[in-house]
Amino acid sequence: MNRRTPGASGRPLAILHSSLPLGLEEKRIADRYVRINERIRAKEVRVIDEEGTQLGIMPPWEAVKVARSRGLDLVEVSARANPPVCRIINYGKFLYQQSKRQHDARKHQRSIELKEVKFRPRTGEHDFETKKNHILKFLQEGSKVKATVAFRGREMAHRDIGWTMINRLLEEIADYGQVETRAKQEGPNLSAIIAPKKPGPKPAAAPRSSEVQPVRPAAAVPAAAPAESAASATSGNTGGS
Repeated sequence: MNRRTPGASGRPLAILHSSLPLGLEEKRIADRYVRINERIRAKEVRVIDEEGTQLGIMPPWEAVKVARSRGLDLVEVSARANPPVCRIINYGKFLYQQSKRQHDARKHQRSIELKEVKFRPRTGEHDFETKKNHILKFLQEGSKVKATVAFRGREMAHRDIGWTMINRLLEEIADYGQVETRAKQEGPNLSAIIAPKKPGPKPAAAPRSSEVQPVRPAAAVPAAAPAESAASATSGNTGGS
């Protein structure tokens, strides 16, 4: 009787294991990246318990015995360390925390989308303004924009019209976007990539009224007595004597 090993039939292993309980399936998926319990291959490991206390360096089988006595698992958290670092923790809780951290990291990542707005050499003034407003809207939303002037057939003989149009566009939106890729001809298309303009440094805040020290007026200096009045006073005193 011929027996086939799992996966020899050509079916994916995930299908073969689909009859397993959900918890075991999660362990199989996670074990591709994290070794636990008897799957830890190192000769010695540094063990940290669930409260963060270091239990020292010991063989994995002994660390697994300690973890099992506490109803927990031994999880290899740093395989590249010498010796590898393992923690005695609840493996299901470890999976949940790891998944939550990955979810939060993806949540805070900001994806920059590239929008494309196409012009034609024969684009009229009204359509030009409309498309330019669309570009300004995309830039204010934080997206990059690829502005393209598409030529067809005989319009290739009038590429100067496209260059004039795209240069005008870049000049009129200079306050909101900066050129990331200069305009260049790629086959029948003339295109440039515009990125949102980074906000400049904030101006220095004006000092508060309470912080402004009032300027005190200079003390008045008494005026000196005129020389004539001093002389008359002297002569008066002489006559009296």
